[in-house]
Amino acid sequence: MGQFDVYENPDPHSRTSVPYLLDVQADLLNKLATRVVVPLVAAATMGTPIRLLNPQFVVEGKTVVMSTAELSGIHIRQLGAKTGTLKDSRAEIIAALDFLFMGF
Repeated sequence: MGQFDVYENPDPHSRTSVPYLLDVQADLLNKLATRVVVPLVAAATMGTPIRLLNPQFVVEGKTVVMSTAELSGIHIRQLGAKTGTLKDSRAEIIAALDFLFMGF
C-alpha cells in the first residue's frame, strides 16, 4: 500500500458512481490497520466540481473526480484490488487536501 495508490471500490452498491478509492495516507503509517481514502467519483455522476477541491484524473480509461470532502478512514480489508497510482498527480492531490483543510 502506498500513498496515492488507486484501489477498486469493492462495494457493489456504489461501484458504478464511485469506481475507485484513492489512498492519501502517508506511507510512514503503513503499519496501521486503516487507510485514509478519497472516493474517485465517475465524472458523469459528479455535479459541478470545485476546481481546486475536485481535480479530475483518468484511471483505466475512465474520467474520475476526486471527491475530496468525502474522505474517510477505512480498514485495509475494505480496499479492493490495486489498479494503479496517481503519484504523478501528487501536487494536484495535495492542493485539493490543503484546500479542504486550510481553504487555500
